[in-house]
Amino acid sequence: MASATLNIDNKTALLVVDVQNDFMPNGPLAVPQGDEVIPVINRIAAHFHQVVITQDWHPAGHLSFSSAHPDGQDYQTITMPYGPQCLWPEHCIQGSKGAELAEGLAIPHARLILRKGIHREIDSYSAFLEADRRTATGLLAWLQAHDIHQVVVVGLATDFCVGWTAIDAAKAGLSTWVVEDACRAIDLNGSLSRAKQAMQEAGVKFITAEHLHHHSES
Repeated sequence: MASATLNIDNKTALLVVDVQNDFMPNGPLAVPQGDEVIPVINRIAAHFHQVVITQDWHPAGHLSFSSAHPDGQDYQTITMPYGPQCLWPEHCIQGSKGAELAEGLAIPHARLILRKGIHREIDSYSAFLEADRRTATGLLAWLQAHDIHQVVVVGLATDFCVGWTAIDAAKAGLSTWVVEDACRAIDLNGSLSRAKQAMQEAGVKFITAEHLHHHSES
């Protein structure tokens, strides 16, 4: 699968998903080795004219937090009006240090920072559609306005925000790639293998940073 050729042009955007302090090691919702993606993403980003960064950006008391529910436990699944919802430790609260982009992430030429998960009642893993699968973030319209046909997705976490973003991009008709070594997973009860399978079924292609460099320079 990684043998497919990715040509980076002006109609290609890099989507850098949720590389924020709270997902770093020692953060309240640490993604194992999450910090390792930073140098890889910094290197990759130099090849793209079009870069979008997303931030998880929750109001205090967001209903995806276990603390927002009586007897709520971290990582338990509850039923919300839109379906099952995993409850998370409090993370990425608007304006907090934890919600800031991780130190060391250096993409000064990024054109758009898109904040998601801003509605208290709805979680939003995907950078395109919130968890009710109806509320659009506006990202697709922005990409279309810039005539972007292809996206390359990197960041955290492979099995949640990266995976959902990639699947929604592919469903929207964008040619979609995930750079595997520029992502890390939480891997909750097999969530990584499920996410990979769902991505493959949606037509998402996988590549490594090394191949990306090779192709982008050719």
